[in-house]
Amino acid sequence: MVTAFVLSGGGSLGAVQAGMLLSLFEAGVVPDIIVGTSVGAFNGGWVAARPDVAGTKDLIGVWRSLSRRDVFPTHLGTSALCIFGLRRHLASGDGIRRILRQHLRFQLLQDAPTPFHCVATDVLSGEDVLLSAGDAADAIAASAAIPAILPPVRIGGRDLMDGGVVNNTPLSHAVRLGADIIYVLPTGYACALQSAPRGALGLAMHAMTIAINQRLANDVERFAAIHDWLRRVHSSVGQALLLEPHRD
Repeated sequence: MVTAFVLSGGGSLGAVQAGMLLSLFEAGVVPDIIVGTSVGAFNGGWVAARPDVAGTKDLIGVWRSLSRRDVFPTHLGTSALCIFGLRRHLASGDGIRRILRQHLRFQLLQDAPTPFHCVATDVLSGEDVLLSAGDAADAIAASAAIPAILPPVRIGGRDLMDGGVVNNTPLSHAVRLGADIIYVLPTGYACALQSAPRGALGLAMHAMTIAINQRLANDVERFAAIHDWLRRVHSSVGQALLLEPHRD
C-alpha cells in the first residue's frame, strides 16, 4: 500500500500543517509520496528529507521564527512601480529563496529521500504543472509564487506561478502517482476574524484562502461523485483528511 501526503497551499496558514504532520508521525504514519502546492510545497520539501517527529519539531521551530518580512520583503519604491504598471510583483523572491537555501536538504527534486513533487501554474496557459525533477529550490519557489506578490519563476522555458491558482490540493496527482491511501493536509482559512484583514497583502491572502478552502471541499465532492473511486474516511489524526482511492 502506497501512502501519500497531499499538502495544500494557504500562505501563512500553512503553519497548521506542521502540527498535522507532527500528529501523523507520532501516530506512526509515514508517507511514501509527498505532493505539495505553494506553502504545502515548502512544508513537503522539509518532511521529504526528514519524515519523522524530530524533523517536524524543527519545522515548527522554523515557523515560529518567521516574520512576514522574512518571506515578503517589500519596499515603498517597489509598491509605487506596481501601481504604475512598471513591475509585476510587490515583493522580491529573495526572501523565500533565502529560507530555502538555509533549510532545504536536497538540491534536486529527484534526490529527495522521500519522493517529492510540487505543483505550479503556467502563467500563459493556466496549465497545472507537476514538478518532479530539477532544481528543488526553483520548483518550490515557483509553486509558492503568489501572483502579483512574488515573481514568477522560469523553469524549462515556462514562467510558473503559484500552483494554488489552479490546483491547490493536488489529489489527482497523488492518485496518478499510485497512492492507495492519501492524507490531505488542508490549511483552512481564518474564519473567526473580528474584522477584515488590514492592508492590501492581508486582504488578498485572506480572499485567496477562502477560495482555496472552497475548492478543496468541491474537489472531494467531485472526485467522490464523478469517479466513484474516492472514499472519505474520518481520521483520528489531527484535522487531516484520509482518502482511499478505489481502483476496481
